[in-house]
Amino acid sequence: MRKRKSPKAKRARRTSSRRLVDANRQLAIKSGLPPGSLVHIGVKRTEGVRTSMVSYNESRVQVTEEVPLEDLPGPTDQGATTWIIVEGLHEVGTIETIGRHFKLHPLVIEDIINTTQLPKTEDLGDYVFIVLRILHIEDDSTGLSAEQVSLILGPNYLLTFLESGRESFNDVKNRIQAGKGLIRKGGSDYLAYCLIDTIVDKYFVILENLAEQIEVLETELVTNSTTETVRTIHRLKTDMIFLRRSIWPVREVTSRLLSGQAALIRDSTLPYLRDVYDHAIRVIDIMETYRDVVSGMLDIYLSSVSNRLNQIMKILTIIATIFIPLTFLTGWYGMNFKLMPELEWHWGYPMVILVAVSAVIGMLIAFRRRGWL
Repeated sequence: MRKRKSPKAKRARRTSSRRLVDANRQLAIKSGLPPGSLVHIGVKRTEGVRTSMVSYNESRVQVTEEVPLEDLPGPTDQGATTWIIVEGLHEVGTIETIGRHFKLHPLVIEDIINTTQLPKTEDLGDYVFIVLRILHIEDDSTGLSAEQVSLILGPNYLLTFLESGRESFNDVKNRIQAGKGLIRKGGSDYLAYCLIDTIVDKYFVILENLAEQIEVLETELVTNSTTETVRTIHRLKTDMIFLRRSIWPVREVTSRLLSGQAALIRDSTLPYLRDVYDHAIRVIDIMETYRDVVSGMLDIYLSSVSNRLNQIMKILTIIATIFIPLTFLTGWYGMNFKLMPELEWHWGYPMVILVAVSAVIGMLIAFRRRGWL
Protein backbone atom coordinates (compact mmCIF):
# COMPACT_ATOMS: atom_id res chain seq x y z
CA MET A 1 0.00 0.00 0.00
CA ARG A 2 1.37 3.36 -1.01
CA LYS A 3 2.23 5.78 1.78
CA ARG A 4 0.52 9.14 1.46
CA LYS A 5 2.51 12.33 1.86
CA SER A 6 1.79 14.36 4.97
CA PRO A 7 0.63 17.99 4.71
CA LYS A 8 3.89 19.00 6.39
CA ALA A 9 5.89 17.26 3.66
CA LYS A 10 3.89 18.99 0.96
CA ARG A 11 4.49 22.37 2.59
CA ALA A 12 8.23 21.65 2.82
CA ARG A 13 8.38 21.04 -0.92
CA ARG A 14 7.29 24.59 -1.60
CA THR A 15 9.57 26.19 0.99
CA SER A 16 12.48 27.22 -1.25
CA SER A 17 10.37 28.69 -4.05
CA ARG A 18 8.10 30.51 -1.57
CA ARG A 19 11.10 32.05 0.19
CA LEU A 20 12.49 33.19 -3.15
CA VAL A 21 9.22 34.92 -4.02
CA ASP A 22 9.02 36.54 -0.57
CA ALA A 23 12.62 37.73 -0.82
CA ASN A 24 11.97 39.29 -4.23
CA ARG A 25 8.99 41.12 -2.79
CA GLN A 26 11.10 42.42 0.07
CA LEU A 27 13.78 43.62 -2.35
CA ALA A 28 11.19 45.97 -3.83
CA ILE A 29 11.08 47.77 -0.46
CA LYS A 30 14.59 49.12 -1.10
CA SER A 31 13.63 50.61 -4.43
CA GLY A 32 14.59 54.28 -4.43
CA LEU A 33 16.60 54.15 -1.18
CA PRO A 34 20.21 55.45 -1.23
CA PRO A 35 23.14 52.96 -1.15
CA GLY A 36 23.94 51.77 2.34
CA SER A 37 20.34 52.00 3.58
CA LEU A 38 19.96 49.31 6.23
CA VAL A 39 16.81 47.24 5.70
CA HIS A 40 16.59 43.62 6.78
CA ILE A 41 15.55 41.41 3.87
CA GLY A 42 14.73 37.81 4.67
CA VAL A 43 12.93 35.67 7.21
CA LYS A 44 13.01 36.40 10.93
CA ARG A 45 14.49 33.15 12.28
CA THR A 46 15.24 34.06 15.90
CA GLU A 47 13.46 36.03 18.61
CA GLY A 48 16.45 38.26 19.27
CA VAL A 49 20.07 38.76 18.30
CA ARG A 50 22.49 36.63 20.29
CA THR A 51 26.22 37.35 20.33
CA SER A 52 28.74 34.81 21.59
CA MET A 53 32.53 34.76 21.50
CA VAL A 54 35.36 32.24 21.44
CA SER A 55 38.82 33.60 22.19
CA TYR A 56 41.77 31.26 21.96
CA ASN A 57 45.43 30.78 21.31
CA GLU A 58 47.68 27.73 21.43
CA SER A 59 47.58 27.47 25.23
CA ARG A 60 44.11 28.62 26.31
CA VAL A 61 40.48 28.88 25.26
CA GLN A 62 37.78 31.18 26.59
CA VAL A 63 34.13 30.70 25.55
CA THR A 64 31.57 33.41 26.34
CA GLU A 65 27.99 32.45 25.50
CA GLU A 66 26.46 35.93 25.87
CA VAL A 67 28.55 39.00 25.07
CA PRO A 68 27.07 42.50 25.62
CA LEU A 69 27.81 44.84 22.75
CA GLU A 70 29.80 47.18 24.99
CA ASP A 71 32.14 44.29 25.91
CA LEU A 72 33.08 43.37 22.36
CA PRO A 73 36.85 43.42 21.78
CA GLY A 74 38.29 45.94 19.36
CA PRO A 75 39.45 45.01 15.87
CA THR A 76 43.09 45.70 16.81
CA ASP A 77 43.25 43.64 20.01
CA GLN A 78 46.25 41.32 19.98
CA GLY A 79 47.34 38.15 21.77
CA ALA A 80 44.57 35.75 20.70
CA THR A 81 42.28 34.82 17.85
CA THR A 82 38.77 36.05 18.51
CA TRP A 83 35.72 34.44 16.90
CA ILE A 84 32.51 36.38 17.37
CA ILE A 85 29.25 34.67 16.37
CA VAL A 86 26.15 36.78 15.79
CA GLU A 87 22.90 34.82 15.50
CA GLY A 88 19.92 36.73 14.13
CA LEU A 89 20.00 39.55 11.59
CA HIS A 90 16.57 41.13 11.85
CA GLU A 91 17.52 43.72 14.49
CA VAL A 92 19.11 46.23 12.17
CA GLY A 93 20.26 48.55 14.98
CA THR A 94 22.24 45.80 16.71
CA ILE A 95 23.95 44.68 13.49
CA GLU A 96 24.77 48.29 12.66
CA THR A 97 26.33 48.80 16.11
CA ILE A 98 28.51 45.69 15.69
CA GLY A 99 29.49 46.79 12.18
CA ARG A 100 30.53 50.27 13.29
CA HIS A 101 32.45 48.82 16.24
CA PHE A 102 34.58 46.84 13.77
CA LYS A 103 34.65 49.73 11.27
CA LEU A 104 32.79 47.88 8.53
CA HIS A 105 31.77 49.72 5.39
CA PRO A 106 28.04 50.64 5.29
CA LEU A 107 27.63 48.63 2.07
CA VAL A 108 29.07 45.57 3.82
CA ILE A 109 26.59 45.96 6.68
CA GLU A 110 23.82 46.34 4.10
CA ASP A 111 24.87 43.07 2.44
CA ILE A 112 25.00 41.26 5.79
CA ILE A 113 21.35 41.99 6.64
CA ASN A 114 20.22 41.35 3.04
CA THR A 115 19.93 37.56 3.16
CA THR A 116 19.32 37.16 -0.58
CA GLN A 117 23.01 37.59 -1.46
CA LEU A 118 24.74 35.05 -3.66
CA PRO A 119 28.06 33.64 -2.40
CA LYS A 120 30.88 36.12 -2.98
CA THR A 121 34.09 37.49 -1.50
CA GLU A 122 35.50 41.01 -1.35
CA ASP A 123 38.92 42.13 -0.13
CA LEU A 124 38.57 45.54 1.53
CA GLY A 125 42.13 45.81 2.77
CA ASP A 126 41.63 45.77 6.54
CA TYR A 127 39.30 42.79 6.31
CA VAL A 128 37.91 40.24 3.86
CA PHE A 129 34.15 39.96 3.41
CA ILE A 130 32.85 36.49 2.50
CA VAL A 131 29.24 35.46 1.89
CA LEU A 132 28.23 31.80 1.69
CA ARG A 133 25.01 29.82 1.99
CA ILE A 134 24.71 26.86 4.33
CA LEU A 135 22.02 24.33 3.39
CA HIS A 136 19.81 22.36 5.76
CA ILE A 137 17.52 19.36 5.29
CA GLU A 138 14.11 19.87 6.85
CA ASP A 139 13.00 17.51 9.62
CA ASP A 140 10.83 15.43 7.27
CA SER A 141 13.69 15.14 4.71
CA THR A 142 11.49 16.39 1.89
CA GLY A 143 12.67 19.95 1.52
CA LEU A 144 15.76 22.15 1.60
CA SER A 145 16.34 25.46 3.28
CA ALA A 146 19.27 27.86 2.98
CA GLU A 147 20.81 30.18 5.52
CA GLN A 148 23.14 33.02 4.64
CA VAL A 149 26.49 33.05 6.42
CA SER A 150 28.56 36.25 6.34
CA LEU A 151 32.20 36.15 7.41
CA ILE A 152 34.35 39.17 8.24
CA LEU A 153 37.98 38.03 8.30
CA GLY A 154 40.29 40.42 10.14
CA PRO A 155 43.96 40.13 11.08
CA ASN A 156 43.21 38.34 14.37
CA TYR A 157 39.43 38.09 14.49
CA LEU A 158 36.57 36.53 12.58
CA LEU A 159 32.98 37.75 12.67
CA THR A 160 30.29 35.24 11.71
CA PHE A 161 26.78 36.50 11.03
CA LEU A 162 24.08 33.80 10.95
CA GLU A 163 20.35 34.08 10.30
CA SER A 164 19.43 31.57 13.01
CA GLY A 165 20.80 29.81 16.06
CA ARG A 166 21.00 26.36 14.50
CA GLU A 167 24.52 25.89 15.85
CA SER A 168 25.85 24.89 12.45
CA PHE A 169 29.46 25.27 13.56
CA ASN A 170 29.36 23.30 16.81
CA ASP A 171 31.95 20.87 15.45
CA VAL A 172 34.39 23.73 14.92
CA LYS A 173 33.75 25.00 18.46
CA ASN A 174 34.38 21.54 19.85
CA ARG A 175 37.65 21.25 17.94
CA ILE A 176 38.81 24.57 19.37
CA GLN A 177 37.95 23.53 22.92
CA ALA A 178 39.53 20.09 22.52
CA GLY A 179 42.60 21.50 20.76
CA LYS A 180 42.28 18.97 17.94
CA GLY A 181 44.23 19.52 14.75
CA LEU A 182 45.88 22.81 13.83
CA ILE A 183 42.95 25.07 14.58
CA ARG A 184 44.39 26.62 17.75
CA LYS A 185 47.80 27.03 16.14
CA GLY A 186 46.37 28.72 13.07
CA GLY A 187 45.08 32.25 12.97
CA SER A 188 41.77 33.76 11.96
CA ASP A 189 42.35 32.82 8.30
CA TYR A 190 42.60 29.14 9.25
CA LEU A 191 39.41 29.48 11.30
CA ALA A 192 37.69 30.97 8.25
CA TYR A 193 38.91 27.98 6.22
CA CYS A 194 37.41 25.60 8.83
CA LEU A 195 34.00 27.28 8.55
CA ILE A 196 34.08 27.25 4.74
CA ASP A 197 35.12 23.58 4.80
CA THR A 198 32.23 22.77 7.15
CA ILE A 199 29.76 24.49 4.81
CA VAL A 200 31.07 22.64 1.74
CA ASP A 201 31.05 19.29 3.59
CA LYS A 202 27.36 19.81 4.39
CA TYR A 203 26.72 19.99 0.64
CA PHE A 204 27.80 16.35 0.40
CA VAL A 205 25.17 15.43 3.01
CA ILE A 206 22.53 17.26 0.95
CA LEU A 207 23.62 15.49 -2.24
CA GLU A 208 23.54 12.10 -0.49
CA ASN A 209 19.96 12.78 0.59
CA LEU A 210 19.04 13.78 -2.98
CA ALA A 211 20.71 10.65 -4.34
CA GLU A 212 18.47 8.49 -2.15
CA GLN A 213 15.37 10.35 -3.34
CA ILE A 214 16.43 10.03 -6.97
CA GLU A 215 17.05 6.29 -6.56
CA VAL A 216 13.58 5.77 -5.08
CA LEU A 217 12.02 7.91 -7.78
CA GLU A 218 13.77 6.00 -10.58
CA THR A 219 12.36 2.73 -9.24
CA GLU A 220 8.91 4.28 -8.99
CA LEU A 221 9.16 5.58 -12.55
CA VAL A 222 9.73 2.11 -13.93
CA THR A 223 7.32 0.17 -11.73
CA ASN A 224 4.41 2.37 -10.66
CA SER A 225 4.56 5.97 -11.84
CA THR A 226 1.60 8.23 -11.10
CA THR A 227 0.74 11.92 -11.30
CA GLU A 228 2.36 12.25 -7.86
CA THR A 229 5.59 11.15 -9.54
CA VAL A 230 5.44 14.20 -11.83
CA ARG A 231 5.04 16.48 -8.81
CA THR A 232 8.04 14.84 -7.15
CA ILE A 233 10.13 15.34 -10.30
CA HIS A 234 9.10 19.00 -10.38
CA ARG A 235 10.06 19.41 -6.73
CA LEU A 236 13.46 17.81 -7.36
CA LYS A 237 14.07 20.10 -10.33
CA THR A 238 13.26 23.08 -8.10
CA ASP A 239 15.69 21.77 -5.48
CA MET A 240 18.41 21.37 -8.10
CA ILE A 241 17.95 24.97 -9.28
CA PHE A 242 18.07 26.05 -5.63
CA LEU A 243 21.27 24.06 -5.12
CA ARG A 244 22.86 25.44 -8.26
CA ARG A 245 22.33 29.04 -7.15
CA SER A 246 23.85 28.27 -3.75
CA ILE A 247 26.78 26.04 -4.76
CA TRP A 248 28.08 27.27 -8.12
CA PRO A 249 29.45 30.62 -6.81
CA VAL A 250 31.42 28.80 -4.06
CA ARG A 251 33.99 27.83 -6.66
CA GLU A 252 34.56 31.48 -7.51
CA VAL A 253 34.78 32.40 -3.81
CA THR A 254 37.47 29.81 -3.06
CA SER A 255 39.28 30.65 -6.30
CA ARG A 256 39.56 34.32 -5.34
CA LEU A 257 40.79 33.41 -1.86
CA LEU A 258 43.43 31.20 -3.50
CA SER A 259 44.59 33.94 -5.87
CA GLY A 260 46.95 35.36 -3.24
CA GLN A 261 45.54 38.88 -3.55
CA ALA A 262 44.14 38.87 0.01
CA ALA A 263 46.97 39.78 2.36
CA LEU A 264 45.09 38.35 5.34
CA ILE A 265 45.27 34.82 3.86
CA ARG A 266 48.62 33.40 4.84
CA ASP A 267 50.58 31.04 2.60
CA SER A 268 50.25 28.25 5.18
CA THR A 269 46.43 28.34 4.78
CA LEU A 270 46.43 28.19 0.96
CA PRO A 271 46.86 24.37 0.70
CA TYR A 272 43.78 23.88 2.88
CA LEU A 273 41.77 26.34 0.80
CA ARG A 274 42.92 24.47 -2.30
CA ASP A 275 41.46 21.30 -0.78
CA VAL A 276 38.14 23.12 -0.23
CA TYR A 277 38.28 24.27 -3.85
CA ASP A 278 38.68 20.65 -4.99
CA HIS A 279 35.71 19.64 -2.82
CA ALA A 280 33.63 22.45 -4.32
CA ILE A 281 34.48 21.25 -7.84
CA ARG A 282 33.47 17.72 -6.89
CA VAL A 283 30.20 18.92 -5.37
CA ILE A 284 29.40 20.88 -8.53
CA ASP A 285 30.21 17.86 -10.72
CA ILE A 286 27.93 15.57 -8.66
CA MET A 287 25.19 18.21 -8.61
CA GLU A 288 25.30 18.62 -12.41
CA THR A 289 25.11 14.85 -12.83
CA TYR A 290 22.03 14.68 -10.61
CA ARG A 291 20.57 17.65 -12.45
CA ASP A 292 20.89 15.82 -15.77
CA VAL A 293 19.33 12.70 -14.23
CA VAL A 294 16.37 14.64 -12.86
CA SER A 295 15.92 16.47 -16.17
CA GLY A 296 15.74 13.13 -17.97
CA MET A 297 13.23 11.71 -15.51
CA LEU A 298 10.34 13.55 -17.13
CA ASP A 299 11.19 11.89 -20.46
CA ILE A 300 11.31 8.53 -18.68
CA TYR A 301 7.91 9.24 -17.11
CA LEU A 302 6.37 10.18 -20.47
CA SER A 303 7.88 7.06 -22.06
CA SER A 304 6.52 4.93 -19.23
CA VAL A 305 3.04 6.40 -19.63
CA SER A 306 3.24 5.92 -23.40
CA ASN A 307 4.33 2.28 -23.00
CA ARG A 308 1.48 1.57 -20.59
CA LEU A 309 -0.98 3.17 -22.98
CA ASN A 310 0.42 1.10 -25.83
CA GLN A 311 -0.01 -2.09 -23.79
CA ILE A 312 -3.61 -1.18 -22.98
CA MET A 313 -4.34 -0.37 -26.63
CA LYS A 314 -2.68 -3.61 -27.68
CA ILE A 315 -4.91 -5.68 -25.39
CA LEU A 316 -8.04 -3.81 -26.46
CA THR A 317 -7.11 -4.24 -30.14
CA ILE A 318 -6.60 -8.00 -29.69
CA ILE A 319 -9.97 -8.29 -27.94
CA ALA A 320 -11.69 -6.29 -30.70
CA THR A 321 -9.96 -8.41 -33.39
CA ILE A 322 -11.10 -11.65 -31.73
CA PHE A 323 -14.69 -10.45 -31.72
CA ILE A 324 -14.68 -9.57 -35.45
CA PRO A 325 -15.40 -13.15 -36.69
CA LEU A 326 -17.86 -13.71 -33.82
CA THR A 327 -19.71 -10.54 -34.79
CA PHE A 328 -19.71 -11.68 -38.44
CA LEU A 329 -21.22 -15.07 -37.57
CA THR A 330 -23.91 -13.66 -35.29
CA GLY A 331 -24.73 -10.95 -37.79
CA TRP A 332 -24.89 -13.42 -40.70
CA TYR A 333 -27.26 -15.80 -39.00
CA GLY A 334 -29.28 -13.04 -37.43
CA MET A 335 -30.68 -11.78 -40.75
CA ASN A 336 -33.97 -13.73 -40.24
CA PHE A 337 -34.41 -14.84 -43.87
CA LYS A 338 -36.80 -17.80 -44.23
CA LEU A 339 -34.85 -19.65 -46.94
CA MET A 340 -31.58 -20.15 -45.01
CA PRO A 341 -30.80 -23.92 -45.06
CA GLU A 342 -28.74 -23.83 -41.86
CA LEU A 343 -31.70 -22.53 -39.83
CA GLU A 344 -33.51 -25.85 -40.20
CA TRP A 345 -30.40 -28.00 -39.75
CA HIS A 346 -30.42 -30.04 -36.51
CA TRP A 347 -26.66 -29.51 -35.87
CA GLY A 348 -26.62 -25.87 -37.03
CA TYR A 349 -26.36 -24.26 -33.59
CA PRO A 350 -23.57 -26.54 -32.29
CA MET A 351 -21.70 -26.02 -35.57
CA VAL A 352 -21.83 -22.20 -35.20
CA ILE A 353 -20.48 -22.51 -31.65
CA LEU A 354 -17.71 -24.83 -32.85
CA VAL A 355 -16.74 -22.46 -35.67
CA ALA A 356 -16.71 -19.48 -33.28
CA VAL A 357 -14.57 -21.27 -30.68
CA SER A 358 -12.22 -22.57 -33.38
CA ALA A 359 -11.83 -19.06 -34.79
CA VAL A 360 -10.98 -17.63 -31.36
CA ILE A 361 -8.47 -20.39 -30.59
CA GLY A 362 -6.90 -20.12 -34.04
CA MET A 363 -6.48 -16.36 -33.73
CA LEU A 364 -4.95 -16.67 -30.23
CA ILE A 365 -2.44 -19.23 -31.53
CA ALA A 366 -1.56 -16.96 -34.46
CA PHE A 367 -1.10 -13.94 -32.16
CA ARG A 368 1.07 -16.00 -29.84
CA ARG A 369 3.35 -17.18 -32.65
CA ARG A 370 3.80 -13.60 -33.85
CA GLY A 371 4.74 -12.46 -30.35
CA TRP A 372 1.70 -10.22 -29.90
CA LEU A 373 0.68 -12.00 -26.69
